[in-house]
Amino acid sequence: MTFQTTFSATRIARAATLALGVVAIGAASLAWTPADARSAPESFADLAEKLTPAVVNISTAQTVSGGSGVPLPEFPPGSPFEEYFEEFLERHGGEQQSRKVQSLGSGFVIDPDGLVVTNNHVVEDADEVTVTFSDGETLDAEVLGRDPKTDLALLKVKADRKLPFVRFGDSEALRVGDWVMAIGNPFGLGGTVTAGILSARDRDINAGPYDAFLQTDASINRGNSGGPLFNMAGEVMGVNTAIISPTGGSIGIGFSIPATTATSVIDQLKEFGETRRGWLGVRIQTVTDDLAEGLGLEDTKGALVAGIQEGGPAVGSGLEAGDVIIKFDGKPVDKMRDLPRIVADTEVGKAVDVLVLRDGKEETYQVTLGRLEEADGTVEAKAEPRKPAENETLGLSLSSLNDVLRAQYEVADDVDGVLVVAVVPGSQAAEKRVRPGDVIVKVAQENVTNPDKVEEQVARAKSEGLKSVLLQISRGGETSFVALRVEGS
Repeated sequence: MTFQTTFSATRIARAATLALGVVAIGAASLAWTPADARSAPESFADLAEKLTPAVVNISTAQTVSGGSGVPLPEFPPGSPFEEYFEEFLERHGGEQQSRKVQSLGSGFVIDPDGLVVTNNHVVEDADEVTVTFSDGETLDAEVLGRDPKTDLALLKVKADRKLPFVRFGDSEALRVGDWVMAIGNPFGLGGTVTAGILSARDRDINAGPYDAFLQTDASINRGNSGGPLFNMAGEVMGVNTAIISPTGGSIGIGFSIPATTATSVIDQLKEFGETRRGWLGVRIQTVTDDLAEGLGLEDTKGALVAGIQEGGPAVGSGLEAGDVIIKFDGKPVDKMRDLPRIVADTEVGKAVDVLVLRDGKEETYQVTLGRLEEADGTVEAKAEPRKPAENETLGLSLSSLNDVLRAQYEVADDVDGVLVVAVVPGSQAAEKRVRPGDVIVKVAQENVTNPDKVEEQVARAKSEGLKSVLLQISRGGETSFVALRVEGS
């Protein structure tokens, strides 16, 4: 009885507190007033009625080669009739026949003269693309341009009238918890409206190099690909493109390409029929806690330069492996993943300032950007002699380089450092995937040419009270960084 009385009193007190607009959380409280509340819409009907005419269904057809048009009867394994029928079909009806494969998706009109946005994977390799409007009108579409990296495509249809259209909005202004609405063509059913909230921002689902998806619980299913995600003002916040589901149906985890990403790509496809992304010409990696300590950084912000690409724009600019880029063209680089997007959105041929941290100091270098599309597949990363290393006590057996070892481990003549000849199984070096044949070119940002130099740098790190030491390693012509704990620290 005592427990029930206490519970009831607590519940009553909590209800009274909520009514006053104050929620107690430990020793702190969050003030809330009715003026801060944003009520859920009573209905999405008016918004859906206004926007649906600009959303289209997209069907594609692709001609592929198939097998014989005559099906082979089923026989028991090893039956002599099986071999007989195969020989008969080869002589009389075994020629290859072509067939059409069809697929469905969604899209939306962004210009009254007939520009339609959809996903690249909806129209990729299609021989025919057809756009169907909500009133049943069907038009053939021309693919003006595609971008596999962001999974976007731009189509053009010709109509004898001005078409209803929608506009992109500022997806950066969309907040987690805001209402959103999706319209599309799930499972080929035609214009379907679903609603939910923005569940998360900046999702990386390993779909491409510029992942920064909006996540929503508005139902998105197969066939919704390429359709719009709207805010409550009717502005396009994203292009629906992917779901996570074990069944293929919606489980409340859908992803949209943000409008801020889509608009720059669509503008380029409209003007050039292709993308023209900026290219810096560096290889980068994430600044982890142990790498930050090894580099003497206070936090893990920025993008660590692991190498400079041969023939790239950064060559001769002063940038070096080991630099941490914290600002590019005036834009902050908080995470490694930010840099590729910022560089890609920067004008080709522009001279930009790159702010880096080097040896604890800020330095600015200027780089004139190249074009990424011209470099894809044609430029290889060149290893640079700047990588830290560890001694045997950390699980490594080391040796100075000589002609015999260079030939045995295929180490290039222009790579200088200390060779890793063995790694102790189960050691931290093994866990960090250091392996025989790697060349340690720098330890604690100091060049090393023999095992004694490595021992010296590790001993110095211990004496300075550092928890780890940073190694710069060359492997197969590329460099990367590894931080290893100093034994006994």
